Amino acid sequence: MASSATTGSVEEERGARRLVLGIGVLLGMGLAGTFDEVVFHQLLQWHNFYVHTTPMWRIVSDGLFHIFSSALMGVGTLLLWSNRQRLATLDDGRALGAGVLVGAGGFNLYDGTIQHKLLQLHPVREQVQNILPYDLAWNGLALVVLALGILVWRNVSRSEPTSR
Repeated sequence: MASSATTGSVEEERGARRLVLGIGVLLGMGLAGTFDEVVFHQLLQWHNFYVHTTPMWRIVSDGLFHIFSSALMGVGTLLLWSNRQRLATLDDGRALGAGVLVGAGGFNLYDGTIQHKLLQLHPVREQVQNILPYDLAWNGLALVVLALGILVWRNVSRSEPTSR
């Protein structure tokens, strides 16, 4: 039978892993949003965050989106730093990696289904005759990244000690 000190340390480790998973989700959402903004909005100029307006307001909507995604990364980074002593007890970075993958995949799946299709804020790529290949690639990649994150997290959860 495990002592209360041992049980406490196991619970602390589980809590730390869950915390770092949540922080990873925030970081993953911020990274995915920033990558989307920089690559697809600015470099490739495939779309803007909101396309049903004037060119000036399209740029403003992109700027607001960039502030939001940067804020997610900033909050995630601050949480990671402020909890560094608690998280230093973890053996590896798999829980953080799982969170980043879940956050990035979940964000892009939300973007591809809710923002692109349901709300029609913007397509993946403007001014193409057949948007379907772009939608399939965007949402397919999001599903793969999300599934990888879930698999990594399941592996992390299974390797949690029951007692020390």
